[in-house]
Amino acid sequence: MNTFGKRFRLTTYGESHGLAVGGIIDGCPSQLSIDFEAIEADLRRRSSGAPRQEEDRVEWLSGIKDGITLGTPIAFCIRNHNARPDDYATLEHLYRPGHADYTYEARFGVRDHRGGGRASARETVARVVAGAIAKQAIGPVSIHAEVDTLGPEGDTRGGIVNCRIDGLRAGVGNPIFGKLGALLAQAMMSIPSAIGFEMGAGFAAARMKGSEFVDRWAPHPFSHSATRPLTTTNHCGGVQGGISNGMPVEFRVAFHPVVTLPSEVECLSDEGTLVPTTIVGRHDSCQVLRTPVIVEAMAALTLADLLV
Repeated sequence: MNTFGKRFRLTTYGESHGLAVGGIIDGCPSQLSIDFEAIEADLRRRSSGAPRQEEDRVEWLSGIKDGITLGTPIAFCIRNHNARPDDYATLEHLYRPGHADYTYEARFGVRDHRGGGRASARETVARVVAGAIAKQAIGPVSIHAEVDTLGPEGDTRGGIVNCRIDGLRAGVGNPIFGKLGALLAQAMMSIPSAIGFEMGAGFAAARMKGSEFVDRWAPHPFSHSATRPLTTTNHCGGVQGGISNGMPVEFRVAFHPVVTLPSEVECLSDEGTLVPTTIVGRHDSCQVLRTPVIVEAMAALTLADLLV
């Protein structure tokens, strides 16, 4: 459950207010020249505007020598320098509404109450590092995500992130249980606060006629030129039968509003009583603004697992 991928694999570790978070990448090809500035740029995108500011300095422990991958496991560590575990002392025996406090304890019989432990979005910093390496490993394929929609103001907010993958050749993905769309959906829904996923026309396709939805061939439909579309529309999102068709792969991810509210809420105690509580600590009012780079990272890891 802490490892993503089969061939290009990422295992993450660490808790939000523990000593560090990090990861181990296995299956990365050898002799890949790593662009460390690109990794740092993605980390800055993830942390931009965050209430909790961390250095996010990556310590490379293995698998890279003189900037070149060795083909062996790449282990890295990002220490938590700005953790404040004492902010959460009052929550040791309380379950916040809408959080994973209760479900983690129901699953494991114990939980880390300090900022949600591994349920915190702090864990995604390891995904961004690994995703930045995956982007470099998949070569000419480009991935771009951006915020499309934000929820109403006046409270915490959710939103929708659009993602487009260009340069992916036709024939990537597998039928039945290895469909590219299904793999992307799994990757996206693993991101904290993700609540919905759709490809191409998505749920709107359910309200379309077949004659409206079908992606008709453009002239020279079997050309694999990256400069010419294969179909006149892309309602399928670039995937048919679970396999890429050479068109851009397009999908959207919906994120629910932050559930740490700025006002007093009733928490459930481990004795079964409701306790009015004001949650302290540093929390986003809208995490979606920093989510596109995480969406890109998970898309890159998905593709690297199929392509590398």
